[in-house]
Amino acid sequence: MSTRSWMAVSRLRALLHGDGGMSTAEYAMGTVAAVAFASLLYDIVTGDSIKDALAALITRGLEGGGI
Repeated sequence: MSTRSWMAVSRLRALLHGDGGMSTAEYAMGTVAAVAFASLLYDIVTGDSIKDALAALITRGLEGGGI
């Protein structure tokens, strides 16, 4: 293998296996973002407008539909 291709393989290997993963700070920020997103979705799904829309959808389906 030539020196040039060995360097290319070495560089590719370093890019693919360079940093093993997220640091503790990145995990913390990811966790905070996931909890915030879950909280927002929970508020949306448990809101009255969603419950009313689902009830109307079920009622319309049981009555035979129509848009």
